[in-house]
Amino acid sequence: MREILLLCEYATLNGGERSMLATFDGLGAAGFTPTVMAPPDGPLANELARRGIEVLPFRCRNGDERIPLAQLREELAAILHSRRPSVLHANSLAMGRLSGPVAADLRVPSLSHLRDIIKLSAQAVADLNRHQRLLAVSAATRDFHIAHGLLPEKTHVLHNGVDLDVFCPRPSTGYLHRELGLPPDTQLIGTVGQIGLRKGQEILLEAAMMLHDPNADAAHYLIVGERNSDKAESRRFEEGLHAMATGSLSGRVHFLGRRNDVPLLLNELTLLVHTARQEPLGRVLLESAAAGVPIIATAVGGTAEIFPPEGHSALLIPPNDAAALAAAMSRLLDDAPLRHCLAAAARQGAEDHFDIRQAVAGLIGHYDSVLSHSAGCD
Repeated sequence: MREILLLCEYATLNGGERSMLATFDGLGAAGFTPTVMAPPDGPLANELARRGIEVLPFRCRNGDERIPLAQLREELAAILHSRRPSVLHANSLAMGRLSGPVAADLRVPSLSHLRDIIKLSAQAVADLNRHQRLLAVSAATRDFHIAHGLLPEKTHVLHNGVDLDVFCPRPSTGYLHRELGLPPDTQLIGTVGQIGLRKGQEILLEAAMMLHDPNADAAHYLIVGERNSDKAESRRFEEGLHAMATGSLSGRVHFLGRRNDVPLLLNELTLLVHTARQEPLGRVLLESAAAGVPIIATAVGGTAEIFPPEGHSALLIPPNDAAALAAAMSRLLDDAPLRHCLAAAARQGAEDHFDIRQAVAGLIGHYDSVLSHSAGCD
């Protein structure tokens, strides 16, 4: 077995971590052993333990203080020197920047995932370019970073994939209605993701207020996810969402926090709404498409790669436009046949382009290329 040492910054289970975990069964079947360097406690470590994946403790912070880059690189170098993995795979931009020079100096085959569209310093770009290969989750992500200095010959697109058996169309059971004490004919409009300004959940609530009929109780709004950042602005954002959920929306907005039943929960929704201001390739959009849920999403980042215009598989709206969202929600809530057509097209798109088996095969191809390149340099 060939060891893939995956480097993760956070203890959380968000899109990047879930996309990584989704590849593990396929990697194991292909003769790779994933080992994860990550914080040793928290949701990610718990899930890795449940799967029997070895975790090498690696912390980037002491409490709220970030550990200096030089110190982290010394620790990483010691681990790489002792383990000598077949491939080092940094699972994020930050970890790619940290590990690029270390892996290059030790001649450890390496690559880094690019899961964010954010501007980087010239030094961060140089550090990332030390890897043999860089994997962007969308063409939009690749184009952005190449325009800011990443080497095009090293930077490749590899779309994430989803398990089409776990996320699949199912008839609603009504369990979420029962949990929330709602009549079975209540329409459920959900948004799923980390609570934060980039995800734009307040746009959903602004649109909901535009749609609100004080004489009706036909639709309820579900906010699934939790705030991971402890920055003051993040706390204020979450507090603002709760404040918006009072008044005309009182009793109709449900904050469900982090859930472990998302594959089933998606099938209970009338609509999935994704109001992100930026989204390299939204994992919840892939999961919702595979689940056959009607989707309204902002046309940002790589979202149009999931829902190309010719596919007629989702309604795409501009970001930061509550009025456009309200109009799109009103249209779909009143048109069950259109919801059905969008959902069926989204599922077909997931089957054609975002099957986890395709993603794993692509990832293995990149591992093999990195290994071949390293062998040729010896």
